[in-house]
Amino acid sequence: MAIVVMKILVPFKRVPEAAAIPGAPENAYVINPFDEIAMEEAIRIRDAHPESQVVAVTVATEAADEQVRAAFARGVDRALRVDEARALDSFAVARILAAVVRAERPDLVLMGKQAIDDDANQVGQMLAGLLGWPQATFVSKIEFTEVASQVRCTRETDRGLEVICVTLPAVITADLRLIEPRYIPLSGLIKARRRTVERTSCAELGVDVRPRTKVLDVFPPPQRGGRILVESVEDLVDRLSRVDKVL
Repeated sequence: MAIVVMKILVPFKRVPEAAAIPGAPENAYVINPFDEIAMEEAIRIRDAHPESQVVAVTVATEAADEQVRAAFARGVDRALRVDEARALDSFAVARILAAVVRAERPDLVLMGKQAIDDDANQVGQMLAGLLGWPQATFVSKIEFTEVASQVRCTRETDRGLEVICVTLPAVITADLRLIEPRYIPLSGLIKARRRTVERTSCAELGVDVRPRTKVLDVFPPPQRGGRILVESVEDLVDRLSRVDKVL
């Protein structure tokens, strides 16, 4: 394997914990789990190649500084927050991240495949398109080849595993099985509070973002009724056709 020295940019999103854990407090927020996986993989790559650097970035208000410090506690070298209070669609976020990429000039953007609050699964693909970079999505394994600028990615698809090679710089989005995020001890979170959160804005980045979509309403699904046990497949078919009238 070739010696790898690079800057890895890890975009992440602040999401409600209740979206991942039913029954969690509504005011509890965490780093999007898929982004946590991407961040852990980036740190693992950095640890294997100490001259490399991991930079975390989020587009959010000051409320997300708690998650920025959690990124510090996880082990990132730098963290940047683009101060933005508007509800942004995927294309707007991708445009902001493209501006960050042009300013930071990373060799690799490694991010979660989707956020668990909206499940859009669009930002990584849009970002690669805006940058004109190659991309590998739904990645469950990353390997650096003998060629320093080439990365072998194993993708999870509906038909099974697909292995592709991308040339850096590139955008890679992480799937669930890429790596298990490490446990963060309380001492790490306390130390992270002393770290500096870098801040910028869309104006400073020179990007004019106007969301092209609007969220009209957000509501939970209706409460499910109780379970009904049937004795056989025949009983199930009979109930679905005679009682529930769905057949």
